[in-house]
Amino acid sequence: MEKKVFIETVNLTKKFGDVKAVNKVSMKVYSGEIRGLIGENGSGKSTVSSMLSGLLPVTQGEMFMFGSPYRPRNTLDARDQKVSMIVQETGTIQGLSIAENIFLGDEARFSKGGFVDRGAMHRESKKALELIDMGHLDPSKPIQTLNFEERKLIEIARALYHDPSLFIVDETTTALSHEGREMIHRIMRRLKRENKAVLFISHDLPELMDICDSLTVMRDGHLITTIDRQDFDESMIKKSLVGREIEGDYYRSDWDSSHENQIMISVENVNAGILQDVSLQLHKGEILGVGGLSGSGMHELGKIMYGDLQPAKGKVTVYGSKPKTSWWKRLGKSGNDSTAPHDQLYPSPMKSIKTAIQNKVGYVSKDRDQETLIMDASIKSNLTLSALDQLSRMGMILPASERKFAKQQIEGLNIKSSSMNQPVGELSGGNKQKVSFGKWIGNDSRILILDSPTRGVDVGVKATMYQLLYSLKRQGYSILIISEELPELIGMSDRILIMKDGRIKKEFIRSPELDESSLIEHMI
Repeated sequence: MEKKVFIETVNLTKKFGDVKAVNKVSMKVYSGEIRGLIGENGSGKSTVSSMLSGLLPVTQGEMFMFGSPYRPRNTLDARDQKVSMIVQETGTIQGLSIAENIFLGDEARFSKGGFVDRGAMHRESKKALELIDMGHLDPSKPIQTLNFEERKLIEIARALYHDPSLFIVDETTTALSHEGREMIHRIMRRLKRENKAVLFISHDLPELMDICDSLTVMRDGHLITTIDRQDFDESMIKKSLVGREIEGDYYRSDWDSSHENQIMISVENVNAGILQDVSLQLHKGEILGVGGLSGSGMHELGKIMYGDLQPAKGKVTVYGSKPKTSWWKRLGKSGNDSTAPHDQLYPSPMKSIKTAIQNKVGYVSKDRDQETLIMDASIKSNLTLSALDQLSRMGMILPASERKFAKQQIEGLNIKSSSMNQPVGELSGGNKQKVSFGKWIGNDSRILILDSPTRGVDVGVKATMYQLLYSLKRQGYSILIISEELPELIGMSDRILIMKDGRIKKEFIRSPELDESSLIEHMI
């Protein structure tokens, strides 16, 4: 039986000023289909989905739903027409409760005499939460008390509550653990069985090839091709994405796990929240991977090592340069300083983020938009934020130095933008992540703690990041990668620590024989 066209776009175009983000895209999405929409960062795929969901207005072109004109005024109008979208970045608002986030913009349905009936809102919220097996949560709880993954699940509950006929998933699975991904895959397959449509945006090719019925490839705002499931071929898909043949692997080709003996950060018998008696050492010139399931404690470990959380028991020590001495000591009033080796490292207790920055420790959070970047600030301001000391003279920031610093990072990391003054919130996911890296690399942070470093970035940017990390390792940088992507850990790490229930359960050394099943055995 021939499938029915649910959504069709004809010459769909979106302009931002003089820039065409989407240029004459015509495609059809069918009922009972899971359609993958893929492309490199900045290819226009999120812009297309944003127009379909009412998040962005259309500049030119037409959209049709079941053959009738479709032009949603906003996301609420689209939702009323059974189109719901989960955005790539955080789609919840801090300061509001779980229930208020689920019914954001729809509070009037619970209004009586000018007052919101909180009891009715909470009861309906429970129904939404049960759709994602989170009915145990208290709907009155502030959203900021949930972790990043839980907040993404709340967004899924909000979308599913309205029973969408088109469910748009923009990069959400990269923010979820293995269990979370499995859940959303089940939801997509259920919607397909119910003859509804799913538009799935992801950079994870194996995931796309596993779940999608067809893939539409975009590049530079244009629709390049649509590939049916029976024609899926990973190398051909990659070539369609970037316009050239991608040879070899993303990851390191060597199996040498050696590093220097110098310890850069030590964690000794730390207890903090879920973390129980955790000890580890990160060495100079080492890439140390940390993996586990959601709730294993690996994300908390990154915050502990950056000074963002303080242990209830145990200690974290960072080895950095000797603190600057006062001017009279530098004039020779103390003979000790003049004899100290220039490259000697000194231990300091990790008391705070300030301690980390002083000792050249950089941190990229999994929740990039909330904890790493200032979305309303410019690219330049974000890049220079961690380097203000080196860009200032006598307490004043030198604008010329600030511009030069930002320009070096933008060019070195190939950050695609209209200018260094463009708000970072306007960038694609991959370019945001490049800014996250650039702010620390530019500051010569010799220790990098990277939580989910390639979340939401395309294959080309991933390859660039992996090459950069390997190059930094060889230059003596110390890198901690926290990731739920097991191929990433196996492909890049000298050592891998697997965490479960707040403890380190197993250590693996880099080896060509190491596979995902070996790691999973100790995660579950």
